[in-house]
Amino acid sequence: MTELILNREHYTRLIAEEVGQARAFLWIATADLKDLHVSRGKRMVPFLAVLAELVGQGVHVRLMHAKEPGPRFREDFDRYPELLHEERFERILCPRLHTKALIIDGRRAYLGSANLTGAGIGAKSEHRRNWEAGILTDDPALVGPLMEELDTLWRGGHCPACQRRAFCPDPIA
Repeated sequence: MTELILNREHYTRLIAEEVGQARAFLWIATADLKDLHVSRGKRMVPFLAVLAELVGQGVHVRLMHAKEPGPRFREDFDRYPELLHEERFERILCPRLHTKALIIDGRRAYLGSANLTGAGIGAKSEHRRNWEAGILTDDPALVGPLMEELDTLWRGGHCPACQRRAFCPDPIA
């Protein structure tokens, strides 16, 4: 299965459906990271609540992003002890990261233009969100190499040749 994901489908298909199906691990790569809120019943909650819930269920979450998130994200982050103290949640910052991707249990992958923000994911109203496009696939020929690339980044495999270490606020390696 390879499926085109457009605009609001980033929220309805990826965030509302796919992310919650993670059972072993969820890897998220994004350049921009903001205080994204998602629907939980009749109320909106920070997406961080979803991640904390997954971690509480035993899912290992890797969050990779390119810049420090804003103060509202950090305030929300501090409200979830699962994200602060649990070994199953890990986060790195790489200023050169521009990839927007999700890997779900090594069996499904999203690769596209949407950052993990309300406007990028399509959680905002029709007239306030970005126009985004991406692909969701379970094709091992696509999922495997994307996983390898993200894992190389995670391990700091690109750091020795990066030539931007002087500008990196939190070097991986």
